[in-house]
Amino acid sequence: MENSSHITSFRLIVFDEIGQIRYFYFSVILILYLANIFANSFLIGVIFTDRNLHEPMCYFVCNLAVNELYGSIGLFPSLLLNILSDNHEISRVNCIVQTFCLHTYGSIEFSSLAVMAYDRYESICHPLHYHSIMTPTKVYVFIVLIWLYSFSKFSIVLSLSVRLTLCGNIIEKVYCDNYSLVKLACSDTTINNYYGIFAVFLSIVLPVILILYSYIKMLRICLKASKGSQLKALNTCIPHLVSLVNFSISSIFEIVQSRFNMKHVPTAVRIIISVYFLIIPPLINPIIYGVRITKIRMAFKNFLCTRKLSPE
Repeated sequence: MENSSHITSFRLIVFDEIGQIRYFYFSVILILYLANIFANSFLIGVIFTDRNLHEPMCYFVCNLAVNELYGSIGLFPSLLLNILSDNHEISRVNCIVQTFCLHTYGSIEFSSLAVMAYDRYESICHPLHYHSIMTPTKVYVFIVLIWLYSFSKFSIVLSLSVRLTLCGNIIEKVYCDNYSLVKLACSDTTINNYYGIFAVFLSIVLPVILILYSYIKMLRICLKASKGSQLKALNTCIPHLVSLVNFSISSIFEIVQSRFNMKHVPTAVRIIISVYFLIIPPLINPIIYGVRITKIRMAFKNFLCTRKLSPE
């Protein structure tokens, strides 16, 4: 056994099973990474350059896109490097940084979806007072608090994990995460386990409760409204609901991958399950909001038309 003081790197053994098709995996992951960067960067650019999109919902969508880029940077460069590498190792420092990045990404995503649910609640339940309630200052404060809340919360989690004495350096995933580090510990992890449960409540359960509360309130209002108003409310909420369901499913995949023995599952399936929440939501969200939100869709069309009509 290796003492934690001597562990300078971790070995990601799932990569050992990739074999000769590593270049195929590399090509697919690289294409997905570039598509992720392009889609979210384009969405951010359109929102910032079109003044018609400078409103609360679009700012929250932009914040979501920034988080997608943040999470992608935490995963893809290391993933691509390890696919081509022969030793499939990640340094201890990089492992800790990656763990922090990926966990805060997940927390920011759920927190952002919770705030967006509140925004939809105010839009549907208090339409006449919406702009006086969701002021630009309030929107900026919400966005800053989302990031500070996630960063501070997981800083405590990671500080508890870093102090553990480790008796191994084998991680059975394609990236580092906090649960994998705790599993390597041969010292007492009681505090980690208790605070870990509390952190899961703060990161997932609490945002989901806030989202459900907002939608229950919206549903009560919609049941009393006309069919036209109900349809309008549904169209307003569809992008958010699709994002929420998609990210929730991907989070369940990640929990299953982390908590249960998956050695009987083919390597390709295990890799897909473990990276789904970092690949699919960031690709789907820009499409959802670009297609479903009328103002963003029109901004896309105006941008493309301007590019076509501009002189060469």
